[in-house]
Amino acid sequence: MNNLLSSFSQKTGWLAALGVSVLIGCQPPATTTQPAENPTTVVTPEPATPVAPAAPPIPNPVLPGDFPDPSVAKVGSTYWATATSSNWGPVFPLLKSDNLTDWKIVGHVFPELPPSWADYYFWAPEINQDNGKTYVYYSAHKKGGNLAVGVASADRPEGPYRDHGFLVGQPAGSIDGFPMRDEKGQLYLIWKEDGNSVKEPTPIWAQRLNEERTALTGEKTELFRNTAPWEGNLVEGVAMVRHNDYFYAFYAANGCCGSGCTYATGVARAKSLLGPWEKYEKNPILAPNETWKCPGHGTVVQHDNRWYFLHHAYDREGFQNVGRQGVLSEFTWNADGWPEFTGGSTPAAQTANLEQYDVTDEFDGTALGLAWQWPITAKPKVGVKDGKLQLTARSEAAGAMLGQTTYTTNYTATTQFDPTTLPAGVQAGLTTIGNVENTLALTAGGGKLRLWQLKKGKRENLGETAMPKGKNLTLRVQAEGGTKYRFAYSPDGGQTWQNVPASGDAIDGSFLPPWDLGVRVGVLAQGSNSATVAFDRFTLDNQ
Repeated sequence: MNNLLSSFSQKTGWLAALGVSVLIGCQPPATTTQPAENPTTVVTPEPATPVAPAAPPIPNPVLPGDFPDPSVAKVGSTYWATATSSNWGPVFPLLKSDNLTDWKIVGHVFPELPPSWADYYFWAPEINQDNGKTYVYYSAHKKGGNLAVGVASADRPEGPYRDHGFLVGQPAGSIDGFPMRDEKGQLYLIWKEDGNSVKEPTPIWAQRLNEERTALTGEKTELFRNTAPWEGNLVEGVAMVRHNDYFYAFYAANGCCGSGCTYATGVARAKSLLGPWEKYEKNPILAPNETWKCPGHGTVVQHDNRWYFLHHAYDREGFQNVGRQGVLSEFTWNADGWPEFTGGSTPAAQTANLEQYDVTDEFDGTALGLAWQWPITAKPKVGVKDGKLQLTARSEAAGAMLGQTTYTTNYTATTQFDPTTLPAGVQAGLTTIGNVENTLALTAGGGKLRLWQLKKGKRENLGETAMPKGKNLTLRVQAEGGTKYRFAYSPDGGQTWQNVPASGDAIDGSFLPPWDLGVRVGVLAQGSNSATVAFDRFTLDNQ
């Protein structure tokens, strides 16, 4: 089994190059002589001031695929990251790296069930190491209420995590929690009041947090809010760092997501955590370019004495269907003490070996691979046994679904199973998933192969054919440009293929991606809740 997210490890040349570059300085020019008015005088130019070597290109995206609102913390010599999972489980992936570019998924903050107080919208986790413990501050929708900020802790970054419940949940909603100690060492929680959801401003608040991380104390203080034209109707996603005499708040503003996103990144600073805060007159400091759209919401981190901002952005090519990817952008501090990104935008994407992101899962272990995901409101019953994925069907229209993150706009995914074992009334197959109300699927069942879509919860059949005879059925979907999908089946293990529909026409899947997430591809089983489907294999090949 070669699982994509289990092996973000092919780009180590970047680290090696970086390690060398910081040891080599620019050499001053050799001493030369030149004539002057007095021919006996030799003029020796002063040596040039050494210039710091340029950093080698970063192989962005460093977190390919759908990793919005990434957060990173260094624990010992290892970097740990997490990101928004929104309405996909497991909640909040945990990844580790030695160099900020090669990441490996090792678990999740909430690997089975979400915290008991919340039901969906698991956003903006902020991973933080303090006094020997790891904390993850996160946003989620409170059952029967609105968005709130919660916190969980663990003795080790990889967990297991214990949830401490929610800390603040204002009527308009509270999101994007970030911990910060003030100039006296006192712990505060920084967060955004979600005023834009009710057409109000979006104050950034700070309030004392007890050392147990169980409650806020004292009164909250507003740090700043959306006031500049470029910020639109919100500021959010504050990540703080203390540098020299100032606290710096990197923040995102304007529209985060979807086809009309307008996100960019600004910065403000203050000598005291509680202010007064001054916004940089040259904001936004991180803007879109020809490769990346809507960069923002991340965390400041250092590596080899260089400063970086790990944030998300849409690749203009894959855009919504791939989702907001994790991008690492380097910045420096200018003479006035403000951060500046090279060219004021994210670096261009570097050519990557797409094979490293391929997936081949033959279910030869005893547990589901860490990269598989499911709708947070419809966790399926799953088992792995005897080289098969055992997926129990669900009676809802979309069925029981398991998906893998997609990483490129052009890929081929397949699954294989024995259609003669399908229980009566059950259909199973291959699917591209936006969410539980928006899917495209090719399924077998009841003697038929059916191509269908679920759009805004309404099912529409797009083509069907008689199921081929035999016990070896392989289904295939080919994505083109992120929005077009072609489906086919093979009765002989992939030697020959038949299109569905027979014309081979591509299906328009531009309706699939939700407002805030990319498309997944995977398997489904729809029908009686007591029926189980056995899948032999799943592959994902990037082109």
